[in-house]
Amino acid sequence: MNVKLLDSLIQIIQSLSDQERILLEERLFFDPSYPSSRELSHLAQSGGAFDFLYEEPDLYTLEDGEEIQWQ
Repeated sequence: MNVKLLDSLIQIIQSLSDQERILLEERLFFDPSYPSSRELSHLAQSGGAFDFLYEEPDLYTLEDGEEIQWQ
């Protein structure tokens, strides 16, 4: 393991501006072969597959049922 290289990389990453860090994260963790969340949302809205939901009655409200308690 090259500890010196890792330490240098960490130092460089910590010296980046917020905008540069965001760009770095996008390039490291974003797989361009998959559509983004924004693209998926657009497809769902414009594709018409969920249009039937506009005709569905509102069966539930925030006042229905009991509050969920997370432990």
